[in-house]
Amino acid sequence: MNLLDQASFLLRITHSRDIMRRYFVVNGFDGSLTMLGLILGFLLSGTSDLTIVINVCLGAAIALCMSGLSSAYVSESAERRRALNQLEKAMVDDLQESAHGEAARGVPLLIALVNGLAPMVMSLLILVPLFLDRVGIPLPLSPLYAAVVVSLLIIFLLGVFLGRISGVSWLRSGLQTLLVAIVTAALIYLFI
Repeated sequence: MNLLDQASFLLRITHSRDIMRRYFVVNGFDGSLTMLGLILGFLLSGTSDLTIVINVCLGAAIALCMSGLSSAYVSESAERRRALNQLEKAMVDDLQESAHGEAARGVPLLIALVNGLAPMVMSLLILVPLFLDRVGIPLPLSPLYAAVVVSLLIIFLLGVFLGRISGVSWLRSGLQTLLVAIVTAALIYLFI
């Protein structure tokens, strides 16, 4: 069994796909809103030095990634150990070397990777206009405004994804998450 098949099997026997999907959306949303907030903060403060903007945003993205990795791993490890212990008591057997034992050890790592990588990937996508500007590729907007547009698009697409999962209107769901981003931006403008 290859690595992907093994991971799929472990997620299936632990019913963890929904958890991974939630972590992806929640932390992807967190990463996107954080980048939106940082970039708007730079725009409002008049900072035009893209090196500073990129470094600060990358620092935040790395911190979000590490927070997601560590918090999900610690909490999911505890939950999986608890579930395995309950199953062992019910079966009156040691399951450490079984597929369930392997799942108790492997699934927390898979969930932690999704939880940590989601905000990092979203952040890097939002920073693409800044990277493009740094290498001399012209953009139709200034790089900071282009990054705001990318962040709003990603937040909208996360809403579309949620709408597809829940079986409701993808457009309505996308617009709801976009509204959250717009309210966030309005609050940032109001307080800065």
